[in-house]
Amino acid sequence: MNELISVVIPTYNRKDKLPACIASVLAQTYPNLEVIVVDDASTDGTELLFDCNIDPRVHYVRYGDNRGACYARNLGAQHAHGSILAFQDSDDLWHPDKLQKQYDLLTATGADLCYCGMNRVAANGSSFYYPVHAPHPGRALEDFQPGGGRVLLVAAGKAAWQMAHAAVQALGRVDGGVVVTKYGHVKGEIPGVTCYEAGHPVPDANGFAATQKALELVQGLQPEDTVLFLLSGGGSALFEKPLIPAADLEELTHNLLVCGADIVEINTLRKRFSGVKGGRFAQLCAPAHVVSIVLSDILGDPLDMIASGPAYPDSSTCAQAKEIVQKYHLPMTDQMLTLLEQETPKALDNVETQITGSVRQLCAAAAATARTLGYEPLILTDCLSCEAREAGVFLANMVRYQRTAGRRIALIAGGETVVHLTGHGKGGRNQEIALAAAPGIAGLDGCAVFSVGSDGTDGPTDAAGGFVDSTTQAALKAQGCDIFATLADNDAYHALQKCNGLIITGPTGTNVNDVSVALVRA
Repeated sequence: MNELISVVIPTYNRKDKLPACIASVLAQTYPNLEVIVVDDASTDGTELLFDCNIDPRVHYVRYGDNRGACYARNLGAQHAHGSILAFQDSDDLWHPDKLQKQYDLLTATGADLCYCGMNRVAANGSSFYYPVHAPHPGRALEDFQPGGGRVLLVAAGKAAWQMAHAAVQALGRVDGGVVVTKYGHVKGEIPGVTCYEAGHPVPDANGFAATQKALELVQGLQPEDTVLFLLSGGGSALFEKPLIPAADLEELTHNLLVCGADIVEINTLRKRFSGVKGGRFAQLCAPAHVVSIVLSDILGDPLDMIASGPAYPDSSTCAQAKEIVQKYHLPMTDQMLTLLEQETPKALDNVETQITGSVRQLCAAAAATARTLGYEPLILTDCLSCEAREAGVFLANMVRYQRTAGRRIALIAGGETVVHLTGHGKGGRNQEIALAAAPGIAGLDGCAVFSVGSDGTDGPTDAAGGFVDSTTQAALKAQGCDIFATLADNDAYHALQKCNGLIITGPTGTNVNDVSVALVRA
């Protein structure tokens, strides 16, 4: 028997897109449903759409004060009559059999929750797919269909070797390939593929040479050929053909890293001085088809910013790049100023892109692991983007607050913080998060905070991150180490080393931002 499914659609100022959204729900092959549209105090005349009864299955709820999407969803659930709830955003569309497939899965498995992937279509017509499974290039290639010509592989980033290895295993063979990854990240030979190691976060001559090999590989391709482009974080430094002298690029990279610029700002500038970034690599592959599989390390998964988007149209502008130069007072040569006036590609018709992993999946995996260990997981955010020290203090404050609940709780925050360099010590953003949390949890038995980079490296160190607990501050004080002075000198590495607080994993083969976890055991 088909149970009633209540579809809740929160909306705010989506009068232009809401009708198509509702139509896609009403067009579902699943027959027994109702639609509850919750108007979060729209000001664009959304209520006029419901002056006439567009369908007896559609119910409209409106309130006078804007309270946000979460409130709207909860209110919609209160008005629901169905035994199953489904949530839809008012600017999205559903495939006609979406509900039927999910209902069949729920009834077959007895599961309490079912979710699905999505396709996102950009304004320029480019599309990319967010899958439901965990990061795995082999799975991402399940529907891979080359054009009948040669299949060439190019992989760049800190996860490049792992992605290329999985891809070749899935495909059986490729007709040639180049991998460029960070020093120490190549784990062996890959049939048909030449692997190179290079500098990160500052690009070096080995990276330039490896990129040139990749460009030579894709020269003279035909429309029936396919370039499988595997991209992960770190690709901005590792995959590079500079349009400026190497010394100028090194100085620019250093200045951007120390001034506190975020990754989007950094990559906006990098594109202007590169022969492969900002969609230019895909242009060089034409007329061949480029299938790009991306492991995201940037919040919100902006495809033109991940590794500076070598195979995706660039949304940033020359004006934005110049604003960043002015914001951080970055020195520019005459050559660099000239390049700042040259726009990057804004459209590419030979690229298909798919995201195969992100920080959101990292947080979900952390929550699942916490649950198996007896903790109640609470994902605070997957968009953590503040100063690293502030994130550490915040997590410590959350520990103190949650400790009164009397439960075993794991507070999870994913993202990528920034560090403004004020000293000359050694460390990374995750080590700073952990060390900054230590004073706030001092003396709180059963409480701990740790933070790690998913790639296994944190800053220019051999550590993935750091761990502190209720005893860390006292242990460091006994050794004459002042935490606040240490943070001012950006020397978290040596402080954590003194109290066995370094987390060292080695290269993990992935790169999807960082995850910070605060454990509370009452």
